[in-house]
Amino acid sequence: MDKIAVLVPCYNEAKTIEKVVSDFRRVLPEAVVYVYDNNSSDDTAEVAKKAGAVVRHEYKQGKGNVIRRMFREVDAEVYIMTDGDDTYPAEFAPEMVDKVLNHNAAMVVGDRLSSTYFTENKRPFHNFGNSIVRGSINRLFKSEIKDIMTGYRAFSYEFVKTFPVISKGFEIETEMTIHAVDRNLQVDNVIIQYRDRPEGSESKLNTYTDGLKVLKTIMKLYKNYKPFEFFGIISLLLSVLSGGFFVPVFTEYLHTGYVRKFPTLIVCGFVMVAAMLAFATGAELSSLRDQDKRDFEYKLNQMTIIKKMTNK
Repeated sequence: MDKIAVLVPCYNEAKTIEKVVSDFRRVLPEAVVYVYDNNSSDDTAEVAKKAGAVVRHEYKQGKGNVIRRMFREVDAEVYIMTDGDDTYPAEFAPEMVDKVLNHNAAMVVGDRLSSTYFTENKRPFHNFGNSIVRGSINRLFKSEIKDIMTGYRAFSYEFVKTFPVISKGFEIETEMTIHAVDRNLQVDNVIIQYRDRPEGSESKLNTYTDGLKVLKTIMKLYKNYKPFEFFGIISLLLSVLSGGFFVPVFTEYLHTGYVRKFPTLIVCGFVMVAAMLAFATGAELSSLRDQDKRDFEYKLNQMTIIKKMTNK
């Protein structure tokens, strides 16, 4: 098991990867730098290998697929995840490592948004999107994460080995954040200085399509992690809709003794049944989620034991 593993998912980063590998080897001399090439069409893998990185390959396209492979294959006491585009300074890595090793953090977030991100990033819609995602997740999950979509993070061994990677692409950072918050894991923030990509280096993130994927992921995870709240809202909306149409029918019946709008009455009944089913679904899934949380705590304890045995 490595003491520190630096994980760098890469796709066509030949222009910057040498500096990234060299910087992290300089500030973390005891670390092993792993570069996972994701079907690059340039010489990213060759440049990374010459710079001293351990180079491996993931042939399923997408950042989420790369991280799934990394988490399965690499064993370390603490992990640093960064991008290969040289936007995250390596100088902040020792502080992030220290929070995992000595302050019990399960995940450390490299917070760009509290420093230079909004001035360095030249893509205004990215800035707007980051603010929207941060605000929505913190409200929905009652958290205080400063930067939801940062690619600069540190993880404990237990987090990496118990985190179920579902996302295939750039939604992975959002999934990591929600998982940590939901499982009541310790998440620390370290303010970092973000710098934009150097000239000639192009972002692989599409502002609109990847942004929509992230928002879709938030709603899907909200349904999965907060089923009672999610289906409770649906139940409430259906109940209000049913009641709104039922009141005029009932009022007319009280005044005349007749029901002239039988189709409306029937639809109201079906909508109210759907509302009750949604409520029951949320309650049942919430019970299953409670059991899943207990199973996760048991798995977390098992990971801790395995780590201790491995280090002996």
